[in-house]
Amino acid sequence: MARAIWLVLDSLGIGGAVDAADYGDAGADTFGHIADACAQQARGSLRIPNLTRLGLPQAHALASGRTAPGFEDMPAAQALWGCMDERARGKDTPSGHWESAGVTLHEPFGLFEAAQDSFPAALLQALVEDAGLPGVLGNCHASGTDIIARLGEAHIASGKPIVYTSADSVFQIAAHEEAFGLERLYQVCRIARALLAPYNIGRVIARPFIGHGPDDFRRTGNRHDYALPPPRPTLLDAVCAQGGQVHAVGKISDIFAARGVSRALLASGHDALLDATLAALAQAGEGDLVATNFVDFDSVYGHRRDALGYAAALEHFDARLPELLAALRPGDLLVLSADHGCDPSWPGSDHTRERVPLLAFGPGLAPRALGWRASFADLGQGIATHLGLPPLAEGRCFLTD
Repeated sequence: MARAIWLVLDSLGIGGAVDAADYGDAGADTFGHIADACAQQARGSLRIPNLTRLGLPQAHALASGRTAPGFEDMPAAQALWGCMDERARGKDTPSGHWESAGVTLHEPFGLFEAAQDSFPAALLQALVEDAGLPGVLGNCHASGTDIIARLGEAHIASGKPIVYTSADSVFQIAAHEEAFGLERLYQVCRIARALLAPYNIGRVIARPFIGHGPDDFRRTGNRHDYALPPPRPTLLDAVCAQGGQVHAVGKISDIFAARGVSRALLASGHDALLDATLAALAQAGEGDLVATNFVDFDSVYGHRRDALGYAAALEHFDARLPELLAALRPGDLLVLSADHGCDPSWPGSDHTRERVPLLAFGPGLAPRALGWRASFADLGQGIATHLGLPPLAEGRCFLTD
């Protein structure tokens, strides 16, 4: 009975990208710098025994050329482990996921590069008119939590949503769930998605928040991404074409614009995401794919440059990993990866260009080193082979070479 489970530890880069300097990220190393931060604190080394058995620190050492502190005496991995470089030009969520699913973007998404007055005046005027808005606030590069703290009160008073971007291909809209309305925010995002067609922007992101002032404003779990669809069929489409089902947990459905998704299971927070993954796996049948994105590694810890918080989240995920391993059946394949880096020690609050891990485990699957892989697409090709699908257009199967 062949089934596959793909877990994306969002932003868990492992350093060493050959073209990192092209992005201003030479030396970025999300996993390694988290381990460094732990070793320098009284709390002690990063403790991830289950991910260590699957080969995460071993993959990091291969990718970065150094052993992270606390992992000097690593046991032999009990899984397949290696590292992957991204071929797509970018370090954003859609390009990382799509390439992992067999579709590499050879032309990068559009960007709004100006730090201030980031969006064209004509675009914002059209959004104001089409959505019936009194105006907008922001219009700059910003961290989401910072700009909400700075402009949240003005937004509530004026009814003007907060619009902002980053080094990624995003148009983000923040609004108060109660004062502005969640459904209204979603509708404004849908209008923005249509208006952005000429700009080739990867995602419009709804960023709802609640609270009464800067000290207690907080974003909620009702985020929604409006992504461009992948330009060609992905692994998810291939699963469905062969009669299997794709169980998309968390933001996976948004990232693929619901293309190739049979069931979308929404959840917020890593515990809820893992619970939903276990529930999906319990229902998954022959030929099915369960795919989950663990977004808090990126949005709560990486972007906020919280190395110790990221470490604690990794340790908590690691402590629950045995539940998933125990749920695997003969014929199952579990694959763990990431989509980019978000080094919490790096200047700014943007993603970082890094290699990512490729870890694979299944009952009866003999452990071995997979080495360095030239493309994230090797992941999707391996899953396709495992599920008995026709070969994808890109990637080399990590199970057979």
